[in-house]
Amino acid sequence: MNRRKFIGLSSTAFAAVQARPALALSDPSSRPNFLFLIADDLMFRTINAINNAEVHTPNLDSLVRSGAHFTHCFHQGSWTGAVCVASRTMLNTGLSTFRAEQSDAANQAGDKPCWGQTLREAGYDTFITGKWHLDAVTLQRSFSEQGPVAPGYLPSTPDMYHRPAPGNHWDPTNRQLLGHWLKKGIWLNRKDETIQHSSALYADAAIDHLIRKVPTKTNPFFMYVGFNAPHDPRQAPQEYLDLYPPDKIAIPPNFLPEHPFDQGEHKTRDEILAPFPRTEDAVRTHRREYYAIITHMDAQIGRILDALKASGKAGNTYVILTADHGLAVGEHGLMGKQNQYECSMRMPLLISGPGIQPGKRIDEMVYQHSMYATTCDLAGVAIPPHVEFPSLVPMLRAEKPAPLYDAMFGWLNTVQRSIRTQKHKLIFYPQLNRFQVFDLERDPWEMHDLVDDPGYAQIKLNLIATFKRHQKELGDPMDIDHPRAIAPRQDL
Repeated sequence: MNRRKFIGLSSTAFAAVQARPALALSDPSSRPNFLFLIADDLMFRTINAINNAEVHTPNLDSLVRSGAHFTHCFHQGSWTGAVCVASRTMLNTGLSTFRAEQSDAANQAGDKPCWGQTLREAGYDTFITGKWHLDAVTLQRSFSEQGPVAPGYLPSTPDMYHRPAPGNHWDPTNRQLLGHWLKKGIWLNRKDETIQHSSALYADAAIDHLIRKVPTKTNPFFMYVGFNAPHDPRQAPQEYLDLYPPDKIAIPPNFLPEHPFDQGEHKTRDEILAPFPRTEDAVRTHRREYYAIITHMDAQIGRILDALKASGKAGNTYVILTADHGLAVGEHGLMGKQNQYECSMRMPLLISGPGIQPGKRIDEMVYQHSMYATTCDLAGVAIPPHVEFPSLVPMLRAEKPAPLYDAMFGWLNTVQRSIRTQKHKLIFYPQLNRFQVFDLERDPWEMHDLVDDPGYAQIKLNLIATFKRHQKELGDPMDIDHPRAIAPRQDL
């Protein structure tokens, strides 16, 4: 959906949702606040304090130290190559993936209240700024106040693709190349030709709300701050690029010049960011820009956290940091997130706040889409019956959290399916009738496909059985024994 259409729908939707009454509360001011920060394309191996000494993330590191971090957080797959749409639909509706697909196809959640709407009707002041990427009616129902809101991807010039290459002069610091470099006036509805990075624009809006609005209210707040970063075009000021000399960038151990086979999304928009075959130089170029925009986003998050402290509300606020999905950026010969590998299916999940043990590490597998139920649970708000992803509060409170799932399900439209246990992963490509099997304990980078190894024959059968059980529970229409083409959606 383009920005003009999005804003038009938002305006017409606003009046239609104002009449819905809020639920009466005895003392809403006693409830905790929530500051929710969601990045776009932030893979799980991008936080210095957890697993990547190469990346500078001092403010995310402080959240790791002050709260809990989940080391195995996943999204449940996607009906579209725009994986962020599927992930955010599940996050905001609480619906599992195939029911969320039906909700997205209808372009709204219908009579099932979404996350922000549930908290709003429970007495929360709800605020959003940044990337939304869902329908305008749900946006208006969910948030009583809005800063600059983006519908999704921020396009730039054709030079952002097929890099590096002779004759391509792309410069991620060039503020005239659009993308993350935005004219403030367009987004703030005023005359202002100043160009500002998207992450700074959203941070400014969040800071303004924390400093000017939050202290004047007695109700608790729910703030949803959606960064477009570090999604391409990966642009950042020069000082952040200077932190990452190209010749110092590490090449991931699972680097390949090209993926061994066409897995159905081999030449999508994400994949043509770099030329084929991939070179180490190209991967260093893209990872340098990826790390730079992450560090720039981290700096903006630091500004927001400082404003939260200045507001006087930090002591009663849960801060949640996550992403919609991960990204390959050179792993497996891929650049995008349209795959079932760990780099794309996993994302960070950090939660800090009242009663959460500082430095707590939770290794059990969870879905990011549990944030709806988790915040309701922390707030003492009834979790709506349609919400399928469970609260993570028991895991946050337990000394040794019990597992919620025996396996994580994943899919991509008609071209990929996967099931992942703590130890192993099976990926299935329906259109190729091809499997992959990985031993994640011995091979965390998924470099050795064991599908033809006799020693893993029974493991493969066990994974297929687990996969079929999850298919049945979730309502996946594909028959893995007789895969058939299911027409992919064409609306995105």
